[in-house]
Amino acid sequence: MKLIVGLGNPGREYENHRHNLGFKVIDSLAKEYNIDICHKKFKAIYGKGNIKNDSIVLVKPLTYMNLSGESVIGLSNFFKISIEDILVIADDLNIDFGRIRIRKDGSDGGHNGLKSIISCLGSKSFPRIRLGIGLPKHSGDVSNYVLSQFNDEEKKELDTFINKAKDAIVCVITDSIEKGMNQYNS
Repeated sequence: MKLIVGLGNPGREYENHRHNLGFKVIDSLAKEYNIDICHKKFKAIYGKGNIKNDSIVLVKPLTYMNLSGESVIGLSNFFKISIEDILVIADDLNIDFGRIRIRKDGSDGGHNGLKSIISCLGSKSFPRIRLGIGLPKHSGDVSNYVLSQFNDEEKKELDTFINKAKDAIVCVITDSIEKGMNQYNS
């Protein structure tokens, strides 16, 4: 069994923000694979199902970004899922919009959700898929940027980007992280 965690902030006011790209990908996966994300436990909503022949749990933490690790540690312990079988989907400022970077492990890269997960798990050794949202065009408060909506140009490409992210997740889950890295890292 694998835990697939999309990072974001709960609530309608955050729904279409850049920082909620992880939630959008989880919702799209759930729809495609007919997984009902309706269970609440450990400050998260989740749903169990299958991607091809692999048993998975799709997770959206409800703790807000900075405390995402609380949900991840609770659910990984509850389902007895090893750290290597946790796949985290997060937005990334340092990657251009529409690009994907898959890693076996690594630092938080300044992302508070990843920082919380690393702290709660006591390890950096979990795979992650980082989805590029790019840097703001004007220097300023980064938190305002990540908590803003995609611009019109990005909105036109968003569905294609989410589908590419879903394909990357399926590749990592059903084949291997190495194949996912070779095929989707750009």
